[in-house]
Amino acid sequence: MSKDAKLGQPAKVLSFYPTGEYYFTKGLKAYHKRELYKAKKYLERALELEPGEPMIACQLAITCTEIGEYNYSNNLLENILNVLDPYMTECHYFLANNYAHLGMFEEAYRHANAYLDKEEQGEFSEEAEDLLELIMFETDETEESLFSQDGLIMKQEKAREYLEAGNFPKAIEVLKNMIEEYEDYWSAYNNLALAYFYLGQIDEAYATLEEVLEKSPGNLHALCNLAVFHHYQQDEAKLGELVNTLAKVRPILIEHRFKLGATFALIGKYSLAYKWLKQLQKKGFEGDASFYFWLATSAYHLGHEQTAHKAWKKVVEINPDKEGMEPWSESNVAIAGFEHHLPSILQRLESEHIEERLFAIFLVKHSKHKQSLVKNKLFVKNTAFTPLEKSYADCVKDANKERELTVIDFADRTADLLYQHFKPIKLTEAGIYLLWFSVFVEAVKVQHKFNNPAGWAAALEYVWYQIRDEKKSQAAIAEKHFISVSTISKYIKLVQSFLN
Repeated sequence: MSKDAKLGQPAKVLSFYPTGEYYFTKGLKAYHKRELYKAKKYLERALELEPGEPMIACQLAITCTEIGEYNYSNNLLENILNVLDPYMTECHYFLANNYAHLGMFEEAYRHANAYLDKEEQGEFSEEAEDLLELIMFETDETEESLFSQDGLIMKQEKAREYLEAGNFPKAIEVLKNMIEEYEDYWSAYNNLALAYFYLGQIDEAYATLEEVLEKSPGNLHALCNLAVFHHYQQDEAKLGELVNTLAKVRPILIEHRFKLGATFALIGKYSLAYKWLKQLQKKGFEGDASFYFWLATSAYHLGHEQTAHKAWKKVVEINPDKEGMEPWSESNVAIAGFEHHLPSILQRLESEHIEERLFAIFLVKHSKHKQSLVKNKLFVKNTAFTPLEKSYADCVKDANKERELTVIDFADRTADLLYQHFKPIKLTEAGIYLLWFSVFVEAVKVQHKFNNPAGWAAALEYVWYQIRDEKKSQAAIAEKHFISVSTISKYIKLVQSFLN
């Protein structure tokens, strides 16, 4: 062909749209050449394009570990286990390795054991066992002592999970046990106060914080929680006094600076919040998603748009589920409930408690993510599911399929009646559903014959308000559910009998 054959014809431009896989491949090549910073750059781009791909996140975490960015690596690994792929067990070993480098031996010990529990003959089992031996040598601790410390960490983690899931009665139970065993463990007291507060037991919440401040005067976490309580209670006078006190505090510990900044952001004192959070960022602090969330929020409200957008980008990198929930987004005006929060649903599906798993299935039914959730292995092949839960999951997955009605249909119908009045399902509302599924499970155990879902729903609502020390009349709730006072009274007795 002559070089002039196509002369005069318009050139055909082929567009090139690189994919996550393209950048992932380039990142791997750079990693194997030991060009680690170049590898990190390519892998971060790959993760931007495919934020839900755990293999990309894991390779980026490994690369960050080799660079020495252990906290960034940990955030990525925790997000894989909590959100992207809970069965990617090697992340426990990588976390153990990172924590050992950071000198956090109890956490390292916990994750190394978690890996060996799940993968006794796994790819990294020998390395994990060597790491455990090294931890014992470095800390000069007895195994019994480390188990004791590990037990405390596990209890703390369990309490945190219950708090985040909105299961406040369970959180209170765990935290009370911790306090009995560790009388000076102030973190447990502060979390107990939060659990009481969100459950609606306001007096107990304040009393718990007063106990902390009496035994540990100036405890910053207690003072910050007190400020949050006054804010929610709209006690501006007491809040103002406390803000003036907290504004004069100059904490040394990074943890305390973050707590102070996050508290100021939560109560709307954005200038004070921004001062502490931006200062931490300038010093190289690599926090979790909540750190960047509060930084983005305070920056946005002060007009620092560039900082706000950069911080929010980090939030989405760490937790892709937050996409579209920016502080400046219109959709954020009415914050979505648990039914639209993937991590909460997945966490509940893994719970050891049947009432939480049943609640999770109900959340899936009403979730905007239902189509992807019903394909998730935690929903389809959950080994913890009882026949009752499997039946419920099948009902939710194939809602239009003809079948005989069972007791699980009654449970679902009653929960749906509650959903008419308690939605979106946020921290407070979650309690009434957990209460219903707990009562339902107990009734099933004695083969109770169910009827009148409206009666059960009304009785549940009345008992729930009682637990929260809120005054509601039986007549008002009965009218709301279109039943008689005698009917609600009958079902209240039934509900209370299954709670005793």
